[in-house]
Amino acid sequence: MTPTEKIAHLNDEARKGLLPGSTKVLLTPLVTALPEPLLLHLQDAVSQFDAFTEDNDPYGERDFGAVEIEGERYFWKIDYYDRSLRFGAEDPSNVSETVRVMTLMHASEY
Repeated sequence: MTPTEKIAHLNDEARKGLLPGSTKVLLTPLVTALPEPLLLHLQDAVSQFDAFTEDNDPYGERDFGAVEIEGERYFWKIDYYDRSLRFGAEDPSNVSETVRVMTLMHASEY
């Protein structure tokens, strides 16, 4: 597996909630204000997202996507940080040195 393939695999795991301790999820104000059923629907849509193309995933890392829920567009983005969350990760393919931060946002907050 190449480093990019490993990063893509780890990002898929992070979106699905399968990297506890190595993934943090941030919700923007508009997402935080969603009613719980809608928030759960959004989280489910993000975890199941697989519509990656060269246009929305040019580096093959599967670190960004957009979903539509009840006529509203939402984005999710995964960034890579060191364990202290102070600096970017040196090697995002190394799960022991990297924390993934996934941000869920309404498209208007981008």
